[in-house]
Amino acid sequence: MLNPKFIRKNQELVKKNTTERGMDPQVVERWLDVDKKFMEAQARLEDLNQQKNTLAKTGKESNDFEALREEGKKIKDTIKSVEDDLVELEREWNQLINNIPNIHRPEVPIGKNEDDNVELRKVGKIPNFDFETKDHIELGKMHDMLDFEAGAKVSGSQFYFLKNDAVRLELALLQFGINFLEKKGFTLVMTPDMAKSRYYLGTGYAPKGDEAQIYEIDGEDLGLIATAEVTMAGLHADEILKAEDLPLKYAAVSHCFRKEAGAYGKYSKGLYRVHQFTKLEMFIYSLPEHSEAMHQEILRVEEELTQALEIPYRVLEMCSGDLGAIASRKYDLEAWMAGRGDYGEITSTSNTDDFQARNLNIRVKTDNGNEYVHMLNGTALVTSRIPIVIMENFQQKDGSIRIPKALVPYFGKEYIGK
Repeated sequence: MLNPKFIRKNQELVKKNTTERGMDPQVVERWLDVDKKFMEAQARLEDLNQQKNTLAKTGKESNDFEALREEGKKIKDTIKSVEDDLVELEREWNQLINNIPNIHRPEVPIGKNEDDNVELRKVGKIPNFDFETKDHIELGKMHDMLDFEAGAKVSGSQFYFLKNDAVRLELALLQFGINFLEKKGFTLVMTPDMAKSRYYLGTGYAPKGDEAQIYEIDGEDLGLIATAEVTMAGLHADEILKAEDLPLKYAAVSHCFRKEAGAYGKYSKGLYRVHQFTKLEMFIYSLPEHSEAMHQEILRVEEELTQALEIPYRVLEMCSGDLGAIASRKYDLEAWMAGRGDYGEITSTSNTDDFQARNLNIRVKTDNGNEYVHMLNGTALVTSRIPIVIMENFQQKDGSIRIPKALVPYFGKEYIGK
């Protein structure tokens, strides 16, 4: 969440930012109204407690016990009423402030939606085929690698079975990515697949509504994580980190589960948008003054890894209306996917500044006292999307699929289907 003091002092800026994010600025007005009532109620409660204490002292020196008892009862009843009001006000206060988006950085282009995102560069050569190509679904069936029908039968739509070389490909990608990031100074982690609501809510993943992502566990304060960002953000919750230890750079492997509510579209078939997948995620805890440099480092690593896999791609900077509520700045990396004849997202990286850290109470001890750390995340590999690119871009005339050279030592052979 945003710093409440910042909102109070910069009301017009926060409203403007909320509008540029494509959200209703009235949420800021409503929060300010509740915030005022909340502070007034807190002051009222403090005053009543002082009255109660004064009355208790007076009672020791007075003989009019009955009158004092009646007055004390009235004060206690009023305190109970104010406390009840405070509980409801605090609930509304938290609900509203969590709907006020992060302040986007000045460099972020202003725009309404994905059409206004800015292409920064294109890298790599788009394949030019002299034969009729197949998409990854057809290639997956041809080589007995993907079984969506069995996945739907056992688990429902958008689940799948990986078979034969698809299993090898996923494991090869993970091993390649792990080694790649370890050489870049990232600490390897494998996270739990479930997290308490504090952590998926604190990182901005809503379990309900049109954009719901989280599968909640009935009767438990647990949900299946949509990304290792959730568990990695929780790793240092309620801690005060040492400045000399930052940045903390993690490479986290996790299984990810997403409802993908409201996300169906023309590119949702096959592996591109599924309910379960494995991901290798970069996560950094940074000093505030270094977070922009850390953001550029994550993007650089994403590009180097993609280039190592011989994948043509483009980098987009997200406009204000396509950032989401949490990020202050975000880049998407989109790979060329021959099956669709267009680019599709394979990684993204976000700087959340202290927005998530404030939710989860993660600070760093500095010369100026304890400050909230900045937290950044970036995808290294999604094992449901990279195989799409490899299968479609590296398909051969005979239907075989070439494996990128950097991946061959992990995969064990140069081709699928030969």
